[in-house]
Amino acid sequence: MNTILYILFILAFIVHDGEEIAVVHKWVMTHGNDLCEKLPMLRRVFNYLRKLNTKAFAIAAFEELIVLIGISAYAYIGGPYAIELWSAAFMVFSLHLIVHIGQAIVVRGYVPGLVTSVLLLPFAFLVMQRICTTINASQLVIWTVVGVIFMVANLLFAHWLGFRQKNRFLDKRTKEHILI
Repeated sequence: MNTILYILFILAFIVHDGEEIAVVHKWVMTHGNDLCEKLPMLRRVFNYLRKLNTKAFAIAAFEELIVLIGISAYAYIGGPYAIELWSAAFMVFSLHLIVHIGQAIVVRGYVPGLVTSVLLLPFAFLVMQRICTTINASQLVIWTVVGVIFMVANLLFAHWLGFRQKNRFLDKRTKEHILI
C-alpha cells in the first residue's frame, strides 16, 4: 500500500466522524420519536443514542481514531499482517459508509454521516480496487469479517468510554452544585 492512502484514510475518518459528531445528538433528539413510530424495531437504538450526548460521542470517535492511527502506523512500518489489518479496517469503514446510505434510504431522508458517506464513496471504491490487487478475495473476506468483529467490540468499548466520561462530567457538576 501507499503511505498517502494511510493518511487519506485517517483524514476521511476524521471528516466523516466530524459530520456525525456535529449532528448526531441533535438529529436523534429531533427525529427519534418520529422514526420510532415509523420503525418500532429501532426504538432501542434511538433510546440508546439519546443517552449519548455530543461529548460522549466525540470521545468514542476519538478512541476509534486512535485505533485507526495505530493500525495505519503499523501498516506504515510494515509489521506482520500489517496490510491485511489495514485493509480490514478500511473495508469496515467502507461498509460503514454504505450502511449510512442504506439508513438514509430506509428513513427516506438525511441521517448523520450521509453527506460524507456519499462524498467518500468514490475514494472508498478506488482504495478497495487497490486492496483487491494486494490481497486475494478469500483473504479479504476473512480479514473483513475479523475487522467487523473487532470493530463491533471496539465500538462497544468506545461508547463505554464516552458514557464513562459523560457520567464523570455529570457527577462533577452535581458535586459542584451541591457545594454551592
